[in-house]
Amino acid sequence: MATDEERIALFIDHENLVLGARDIGRTFDIGPIMDALAERGRVVARRAYADWTLFSEDRRSLVQHNCELIDIPQRTGMVRKNAADIKLAVDAMELAYERGFVSTFVIASGDSDFTPLVAALRALNRRVIGIGVKGSTSNLLPPACDEFLFYDRLPGVSEPPGEEPKRPAASGNGATKKSSGGAKRNKRQAPAGGDRDLHDLQRVITQTLAGLKQSGAEPVLASTLKRAVLRKDPTFSEADYGFRAFGELLRQLERNGAIALADGAAPGDPSVDFPPAGQGDQAFALLQATVKDLQGDDQDVPLSGLKDQLRKRNPGWSEKDLGYAGFLQFVRAAASSGAVAMEWDDEEGDYFLYVPS
Repeated sequence: MATDEERIALFIDHENLVLGARDIGRTFDIGPIMDALAERGRVVARRAYADWTLFSEDRRSLVQHNCELIDIPQRTGMVRKNAADIKLAVDAMELAYERGFVSTFVIASGDSDFTPLVAALRALNRRVIGIGVKGSTSNLLPPACDEFLFYDRLPGVSEPPGEEPKRPAASGNGATKKSSGGAKRNKRQAPAGGDRDLHDLQRVITQTLAGLKQSGAEPVLASTLKRAVLRKDPTFSEADYGFRAFGELLRQLERNGAIALADGAAPGDPSVDFPPAGQGDQAFALLQATVKDLQGDDQDVPLSGLKDQLRKRNPGWSEKDLGYAGFLQFVRAAASSGAVAMEWDDEEGDYFLYVPS
């Protein structure tokens, strides 16, 4: 048996997920969660907590997926929800101490009350994955986890009733399609990257890559890079941007000129680096041309306001696309390459740049 696979324990706050799914017009189904976890490791324990007299219709599906149903009956004078949360937290901590082979805990709930539990499990060197419905998940819970999956984004989750599945864009002459009644369909432009901007993601990737390289992690493997991105944003998923795998996303960024890929130690896990030349040289050339235009005959150009001047020449330009943490770091790199010269002025309290003749 393989010893390097994740051993996963799943704890489900059933009422939280059911009510959250209901709020967005969906019916809760445990199947997509089990499929997502099967891709991450071997699920060795699975427990669901609820007053099952209130959710009797869900019991069959959970039992079919081998979930142990922990009944928290409603009692007079007792808050049922708190009782379920406490029982779940106690059982998770008990399992963490008794079963050292369990490497990953999955807390399926969007309730911020589980944030201390997540912190305690991570303090025991356990990886924690959270699962919750996006609209009903507390903002406090996802950052506390190593990874957070939104239930409504998982493959296989049913669409809300009445919502048509999205169809691919029509090809050809671009004529407007009409329904059988002859009326034009209401068209909405699909948000790029699932309401996220791929360009912003590129900046996150390059900044993360730069940080890993500065920490001495050489070479930076794709798997290492993704883990670092997930530590920054546990809700990250390349599927939100239309990519089937992280490697596919990296290949797109390589085509964009943001990174360079090379063979890694293992097949399918390439090393990631910055391009040796090209985009960085072009950025230095842009800075050099801008400074030269602004400096005139005998005038140095202050660093403050210079970034805005670059953006006038190239809207949307950012040093973060090149992996630099800030504009000053980028300018220093340009000065080291000889593209510009920079000096500090004590009276003005600013750096001044010029192009050496």
